[in-house]
Amino acid sequence: MMLDDFLIRAALAGLGVALAAAPLGSFVVWRRMAYFGDATAHAAILGVAVALAVSTSVFVGALAMSLIMATTVSTLSGRGFAMDTMLGVLAHSALAFGLVAVSFLSGVRIDLMAYLFGDILAVSRGDLLVIWSGAALVIGLLIWRWQALLTATLSPDLAYASGIDPRREQLVLTLSLAVVVAVAIKVVGVLLIAAMLIVPAAAARPLSATPERMAVIAALIACASTLGGLRAAFHLDTPTGPTIVCVAALIFAATTFGAMLLRRRQDAPAS
Repeated sequence: MMLDDFLIRAALAGLGVALAAAPLGSFVVWRRMAYFGDATAHAAILGVAVALAVSTSVFVGALAMSLIMATTVSTLSGRGFAMDTMLGVLAHSALAFGLVAVSFLSGVRIDLMAYLFGDILAVSRGDLLVIWSGAALVIGLLIWRWQALLTATLSPDLAYASGIDPRREQLVLTLSLAVVVAVAIKVVGVLLIAAMLIVPAAAARPLSATPERMAVIAALIACASTLGGLRAAFHLDTPTGPTIVCVAALIFAATTFGAMLLRRRQDAPAS
């Protein structure tokens, strides 16, 4: 069977995460929610500890804790808190409590590095089902609410005037982000999930004239980073999750510097 090949499973898992994370990451970049994604991802470790303690699915635990964190942050954001400070406190506190909670688990074998940095090469068929189900849910939500999400992102006042509730659209993003975190934890780990959300979207920005094009190009860059990172990790014997992010970062550097050089050439006076 084709799925018996662990590299094929790893590639399919990475592509599933990439297709969900990159378009969602466009909204994270547009709304300047990088810390929001970080806090949600870091909370997943606490969810993993709780799930193992009560002998339930790690996916369910990570999803539940990510939702709680994302909802908490969304609630606090409208109440006058200094959000950069608050998000920093919540993100690192959740990660620290999660790591401490894991240390109290007796009789449970846990590869902490796999949850922190991902273990894409150990993805099973069941993991593939979870990842692609989550990816399909997120992609479906984004397609269904695209125009409303875009309007609420560009101008909350315009959204209200158009009969769109920005808080409802924020809830859609919150749910989508929690699902992506829960399915991506096996692939790139909690410390690198935010990178897979932000880096492909940031790399796509200089190449995009419209929001839709940016989301599509971000997805293509994320997929290319996944496949390129897998290939590089296989040949260089490096950690797979971080290598995928490194490839995405190199693409970001290439598109950013390429755009800078193009602008400089366009701005240069004709001789």
